[in-house]
Amino acid sequence: MENQSPIQYWRDEIERNAYNAAFFELGLRWHWDGETYDRLMGLGEDANTRIGHYLKTEQPHLLKAYDAEFLAVAIEQKKEIHRKREMASSSYFNWAESHGVELGA
Repeated sequence: MENQSPIQYWRDEIERNAYNAAFFELGLRWHWDGETYDRLMGLGEDANTRIGHYLKTEQPHLLKAYDAEFLAVAIEQKKEIHRKREMASSSYFNWAESHGVELGA
């Protein structure tokens, strides 16, 4: 995220946070840190390609049970809901901090 304007940095943070919220909501036990997000963004504009690459390289066990395209579409749909919600609010929840935490326990 070097050499970015402050506005672009926060847009990227909102999107990355929305991805992490989507993963959490879908029961996927991972989160993308800034380095992972930047690396995946470097693969191009197509979100399904980026998610598919991540699944193949970091979560290949999921591809034994699920189609990569199915997972990518589900993740993108949930991410977009969370992104819109975060853009409309002034609050920020760090989903990385919730990793491995049971909610409501």
